[in-house]
Amino acid sequence: MRMSDEIENFIKDLLKDEDEYVEIQRNELAEHFNCVPSQINYVIQTRFKPSQGYYVESRRGGGGHIRIKKVNVTSSNYLMHIIANMDDKITANEVDIYISNFLSYGMITEIEAKLLKVATADNVLCVPQEMRDELRANIFKNMLLNLV
Repeated sequence: MRMSDEIENFIKDLLKDEDEYVEIQRNELAEHFNCVPSQINYVIQTRFKPSQGYYVESRRGGGGHIRIKKVNVTSSNYLMHIIANMDDKITANEVDIYISNFLSYGMITEIEAKLLKVATADNVLCVPQEMRDELRANIFKNMLLNLV
């Protein structure tokens, strides 16, 4: 198992034991895993994103900590969390990641996934490239709102 996987699993185990959130000290966790603090940052930034159902708050300084909260994963809460935290532009690849997560959490059906994917595909968005990701985000957000 890679170091990143071990850190991710450790944090997820901590979250299982807590009711609302977990607070960790980046340096302490780095010492625990005998790695650099930037490795902890990498894991948190890539594996605990809003699109994956997490809210992360970071406080820097001497008493700094990282607070990670798992969003209540009811279908409507999760989708509203995603909509609220989504950027104004989104790529087709990012849509695919969202759809994959929605399917794995059982938030949408296979048919809904296909419709989301088709409606946001590059070949359907007949606008100049520089406008495509913004239009895709608007369509995707509106479709998700209708699923809530």
